[in-house]
Amino acid sequence: MNRQQRRAAARRGQAQAMQQNRDSPAYWGNYGLALHNLGRLEEAVAGYDRALALAPDMAEIHYNRANALQSLARLDEAVAGYDRAIALRPDLVEAYANRGVALRALRRFAEAVANFDHAIALKPGSAEVYYNRGNALRHLDRLDAAVASYDRAIALAPDMAEAYANRGVALQGLRRLDEALESCDRAIALKPDFAEALNNRGNIFREFGRFDQALESCDRAIALAPDMAEAYATRGLALQGLRRLDEALESCDRAIALKPDFAEALNNRGNIFREFGRFDQALESCDRVIALKPDFAEAYVNRGIALQDLRRLDEALESCDHALALKPDFAEAYVNRGAALQGLRRLDEALESCDRAIALKPDHAEALNNRGYILRDLGRFGLALESYERALAVRPDFPDALVGWIEGKRRHCDWSGEGEHEWKVRITGGLQASLRVVFSLLSLASPAEHLAYARQVAAQFGAPPASFPPAAPRSGGRIRLGYLSADLRTHPVAFLVAGLIERHDRRRFEVLGYSCGPDDGSAIRARLTGAFDHVVDLQAASDRQAAERIHADAVDILVDLTGYTAHGRTAILAHRPAPIQVNYLGYPGTTGADFIDYIIVDRFVVPADQQPFFSERLVHLPNCYQPCEIIQEVAERTPSRAECGLPEQGFVFCCFNNVLKITPELFDIWMRLLAAVPGSVLWLVTATPSVKDNLWREAVDRRVAADRLVFAAPTSRPEYLARLGLADLFLDTLPYNAGATASDALWAGLPVLTCSGDTYVGRMAGAVLTAAGLPELITTSLKGYESLAIRLATEPGLLAPLRQRLACNRSIMPLFDIARFTRDLEAAYRQMHETWQAGRPPSAFTVSAAADN
Repeated sequence: MNRQQRRAAARRGQAQAMQQNRDSPAYWGNYGLALHNLGRLEEAVAGYDRALALAPDMAEIHYNRANALQSLARLDEAVAGYDRAIALRPDLVEAYANRGVALRALRRFAEAVANFDHAIALKPGSAEVYYNRGNALRHLDRLDAAVASYDRAIALAPDMAEAYANRGVALQGLRRLDEALESCDRAIALKPDFAEALNNRGNIFREFGRFDQALESCDRAIALAPDMAEAYATRGLALQGLRRLDEALESCDRAIALKPDFAEALNNRGNIFREFGRFDQALESCDRVIALKPDFAEAYVNRGIALQDLRRLDEALESCDHALALKPDFAEAYVNRGAALQGLRRLDEALESCDRAIALKPDHAEALNNRGYILRDLGRFGLALESYERALAVRPDFPDALVGWIEGKRRHCDWSGEGEHEWKVRITGGLQASLRVVFSLLSLASPAEHLAYARQVAAQFGAPPASFPPAAPRSGGRIRLGYLSADLRTHPVAFLVAGLIERHDRRRFEVLGYSCGPDDGSAIRARLTGAFDHVVDLQAASDRQAAERIHADAVDILVDLTGYTAHGRTAILAHRPAPIQVNYLGYPGTTGADFIDYIIVDRFVVPADQQPFFSERLVHLPNCYQPCEIIQEVAERTPSRAECGLPEQGFVFCCFNNVLKITPELFDIWMRLLAAVPGSVLWLVTATPSVKDNLWREAVDRRVAADRLVFAAPTSRPEYLARLGLADLFLDTLPYNAGATASDALWAGLPVLTCSGDTYVGRMAGAVLTAAGLPELITTSLKGYESLAIRLATEPGLLAPLRQRLACNRSIMPLFDIARFTRDLEAAYRQMHETWQAGRPPSAFTVSAAADN
């Protein structure tokens, strides 16, 4: 009824009232109805009350009074009024229908449906009742039933645009997106100025990933309804999908300004803050949502994600558990609960949580992917590979799952299916950045591609809004060094840096260790703990808390030894806790981060002309980038070749690099070497049964007997170093070279043959060989690599002098001169410090070998 019709009805009501006795219930009933139609609802209720005081059993007046109360949003009173009307007149269809509407507004959806069903039983032909019933069913997540109810409404009223619009929302929830879009389009065709339908259409386009069309649809809705908060919220999501985050945040803020209690918009705002890396603000948004809507399970999940980002894992777990208490079948909550448990290293529980998510939603790609990584951490590599494959069946372009699958295939030396080129194309084909992906690109991407991808990852850390004020240079005193590492444990980085930390000149430097990884209780952990002036365990601290501690310690130079590798905490550096920040050793590539000033390299591993592909300024040490020391713990007894399964007389090629680094192309070369050198064997690092079976099969496929491949049994580091010398030649891998493994082999007197590539990871062994005085073992093509390997294996006059020279060089060349290395590195630190003290921006430089350090 429009305004003109309401006024006419009011005049008729007043006329009827004037003809009646003012003390009669009919008079006050008509008077109340007249006021009701005029929109004077409080007065209308008073009129109805006067009528009911005179005649309490008039069902129609109870019904009309309930309608007025519903319009006043006094919903509980309205329901009570409908109850009284129905008690007096059980066949009053409209009372059941309107009672259902009131109950739906009270979020008592099941009761609402029951009332609509009662109304339909009494009067089956009401399109509006079917429409309202569909709305209540949709809120109960009974989406198929909701669609059926909307269909019945449309059959009764084919031009009912609202039914088409809400039918589209239900179909969207059922992931029947094509039908949902068609239903929304029909609503708009019937009612071109239907802003709500245009907003719904934008949401559907967003789920299709058609963000430009989603944005256009939202803009049309806003043009029609400039104060429509929901359209601004959807617009923000579309802009977020387009990576236009500043505009997305602005749109969300506009939605909240129009509707301050808009919990969904606040929730979206939190997600945008997360993408900015502003995790504290994301958490604050989630807390505001929960204050407004304590039963909003999605907000608790997003709160848990923000808490994970802040490294507050116990609280994150608690938040996910709260979401599940509200919504026990919430797959997303189980997924994120599993992620929190994985971060807490409670891996069996994490796996159980992921399995629960998959049971609820078998096509949940994130759950399948996370399950793969948990299984990998549990050492169950075959099952991990299956889980990645299931994730990729759901989402073929899922970058994290692609990387997990590639790693799984490589870990098994399973080279069936796609090759390296196809893997690279799939990973670099415009996919969103991921910490898991960026490390894999070290060996798959060119320097330019890796920089572009690393910049995307670094951008996710954002610019913290409350970063620390710039530190003022201190005059005099020692330079305070801080080493941040997740690998102060049994790890190659720990063995490389231990001697360096011990030898730092304490007259010039104070040396602090910041551990952000697990404490394995190992001997090397204990050695490092004693080597630092002080060690701080930051594993349980949030990124901000860790940064605050480092800043409070007044660290001058913060050196990140982990980067984008396992347990890395690059986000700590994003807070800028130290005035000088350095990427070194643990991550062999650029971080793409503007908040990291330098990367320490040498002139071989990263030539000066590679500066355009590094966000950090290159600092070239005069010899090798890698610290190594001459004194290492070695087992007293060296095993015999026979004890290691090696031939006493045959030539032993070996590669103790991780099997992940072996490629089919390289394996082809190795098998040709075995064929060309009678009696030779290839000695490889310890492997799982599946790796052995796969490599034995690959060898046989290349007409090489399986027993020509020998696998080393697991052992301690001292015994590993002792047996290295049993081999004759170490064969390096490409595109990912040996790093610490190459220096281990050279230390043991074992020559290393490498092929250098174009990237940091492809040039590490060459840098080590240069510092060892054996540049002739560096080749620049795989053809040259193969040719030289055959000559070294078949011409004893070539290899023997190299071994002799290596034995001599070990004590005179720079590679194992840890004291010289430490002086060179300290000279680099002093120059960084002097540049900062002088107020100059960081710039690339080379440490002079002739400098008196």
